[in-house]
Order: sequence, then C-alpha cells, then structure tokens
Amino acid sequence: MKKAAALCLAALAFTLAGCNTVQGIGQDVQRAGNALERAAR
Repeated sequence: MKKAAALCLAALAFTLAGCNTVQGIGQDVQRAGNALERAAR
C-alpha cells in the first residue's frame, strides 16, 4: 500500500513539474476531464 501511495505522489509531482503555470494546470485538468467524459460515452 505504501508503494502505491509513493508511486501516486511521484506521478503527481512529475505532472505538476510538467506544467509550471496555473493556466497549464487548468489545461491539464480540463484534458483529463474531457478524456474521462469521452470514456464514459
């Protein structure tokens, strides 16, 4: 369980490092939401 949590935190850190502005974070969240929405259809 601890390994899974550490992996999730590492993935989050890399994601946040990849988009270094608030606008970039917003765009990433929007893309993720769109992908989930398409998958639900």
